Order: sequence, then structure tokens, then C-alpha cells
Amino acid sequence: MIMRIQWREARHFHLDLIPVEYAKYNSIVANPPLKSITLKELSESLGLSKSTVSRILNGVGDAHRIAAETQQRVHKAAKRLGYSANTVARSLRQKRSYTIGVILPEISEGYSTAVLSGIEDELLKNEFFYLVVSHRHRRELLEGYSRMMLSRSVEGIIAIDTMLEEDLPVPQVNISGHGRRKDIISIELDHNEAARQALEHLKNLGHRRFAFIKGQSFSSDSAPRWQAIVTMAQQLEITIDPALVVELEGIEPGSGPGFAVTQQLLASQHPFTAIFAFNDVTAIGAIQALREAGLRVPRDVSVVGFDDVQIATVSQPALTTIHQPLHAMGQVAASTLLELIRGEIPEPHPAVLTVHPHLVVRKSTGRPPL
Repeated sequence: MIMRIQWREARHFHLDLIPVEYAKYNSIVANPPLKSITLKELSESLGLSKSTVSRILNGVGDAHRIAAETQQRVHKAAKRLGYSANTVARSLRQKRSYTIGVILPEISEGYSTAVLSGIEDELLKNEFFYLVVSHRHRRELLEGYSRMMLSRSVEGIIAIDTMLEEDLPVPQVNISGHGRRKDIISIELDHNEAARQALEHLKNLGHRRFAFIKGQSFSSDSAPRWQAIVTMAQQLEITIDPALVVELEGIEPGSGPGFAVTQQLLASQHPFTAIFAFNDVTAIGAIQALREAGLRVPRDVSVVGFDDVQIATVSQPALTTIHQPLHAMGQVAASTLLELIRGEIPEPHPAVLTVHPHLVVRKSTGRPPL
């Protein structure tokens, strides 16, 4: 997966563990300096990465499975060295919040958590905090959240799978927003490449009768992803039967909507040997419906998902899917927003940064039945 960022060289995101002798830590604790200690200095004295120390100090150490002993050691050192007080003092002294806002449709396992993890990693390395809200596709919440975040002095906003219509007085980065405004940078997947890889894989296996599950109309990715499928199907000479195209309904997260529309496909009695689903949780719902109908995956029907979230690797069977670099997209969005805040991106800046997918072949696809 290659990140193409037009205004600077490609960057590599990683978390460094900095080895240090414990004697250095003991010396600092025993003789705390008079000057303010930075997060970097605190991290180096403990022999831990900045992101690990930040997670502990922000109260999310347990969520990231950081050992209790390590958390106690960090809190003890921070207290002795006065790090927390210095962080607050920095904000007051510079009259800045060092906080960004994150707006997304829902906080659920999979897509959202993977993107948020990338955002968090990048912000913690830069000693920024973030507020996150989910609008659940309710317009009144969406309109109120941006104003609420501005009232809390956020320095920028990241919108995930959400297009904010109003102009904001702070920098903004969208992930899968598909908007085209000169003041917003969007992080978007190459959907044409994703569709080509999935359809080509199924065609090469011998499939000719495809069923498609489209995303809900309110999802920012639904229209461009479907258009990409239509375009690539034409290029690959794959026929799309309208009777084998269904669309997810409702806002319920999880596999339920995918289960329901797959039952619709089966009830139509139009034959198909492969399903290309809007995302992984939809594909898992489709597999459940197929199994309930007495069909085997992939012996009777092959299924391809989209996103490559963690559950795709443990589903039965393991899911063939398009890998979308969600964690990296979160990191790029956060780093880009911080550069906008600092004024480090030259004008005019590109409207879109494109990331690239790749197909992950597992056990849910195979040759069609004779």
C-alpha cells in the first residue's frame, strides 16, 4: 500500500520504543529538574514510546492492553516530575486548546475503531487531544456537533464518512467524505482499483452470475463505490443483472442488514454464484443467510467483503475482502490536519489524497459449482 501525498515526500508511520538505562530514569525521579519536562523527555526517561505514555496519562491504557505495572510507573513519574501540570500550563500560556474534534456516524467495532486508532496514534505523538461524537445520521445532531466543538475551542475537525455542509472557521480534513471544497482535504480510497481487483478475482475463478449488495444511501462511500463497480464490470465484460442488486436498509450496525438483503436475493430465485458486499459486516451477514438457507460458502456461493476489519480474519469461513488501510488513513488525516493548523501546507493544496487498496484472498471464495 503506497500513500501518495503530493506536497511532501511519502512518510512512514511507526511507533518507536526508545531504549534507555533505568539509571537515567532513577536519576531524574530522584532529582527532578526545575525546568518543565516535555512528553518526549518523560517518555525517554521511562524507556517507552510517546504514544504509550500519552495513552496512559489520558486514561486509555487498559483499552490498549498496557500492563498495570507500566501504567503505575508512568503515573508515578509524571506526578513526581509535574508533567500533567506542565501540559495544562502550556495550553494556558499559549492560549491554545491542543484539541481537535472528530465527527463520525457511529462508534462501532470495525471501520470506526480502526480509523480512530490511527488518528489517536498520530495525535498522541504530537501531544494533542481529541473529542469524538457520533451523529447516528441525525441531521439535528450533525448540525449541532460542529458548533458544540467550536465552542470548546477545537483547533480543527476530522469528519469520517460524513460531509459537513457548513463552512467552519477551523481547518478540516475528511475521511471518505467525497466532497469537493477548496478549503477541505479529503482522504479517499481508489474505488476503481478496489472494484477491479474484486471482480477480476471472481471472474478468474469462473464466476459469471454476480449478486451485489450496495451500501445505504446516506453513506459517503456508497455512490462512488457502486459507480466504480459499474465501470469496472463494463471493462471486464461482466453483466450486472438488476434483479441481483440489493441495497442495505436502516442504520443498524452489524451483520443484520446484510442478512436481510441476502434473504431477499435468495427469495427472488434468480441464480448467482458470487456476492460482492458493501463491507465486511454485510458480507458476514450474507454468509449467515446463505448458511441458514442450506448453501455452503464457498462451495455453492463465493462471498467478497470490503474493508478488511479484524472480524474478517476470524469469520467462518475467513473472508476474502478488499483491504482498506483504515489505520493509516486515520494517521494521514491527523497528520494532515496538524500541518494545516501549523500552516505547513502550501497553497493551493490538493483537494484529495488517494490511498490504494489490495485484495486479501482467504477462504470465502472459490470456483463456482458445476
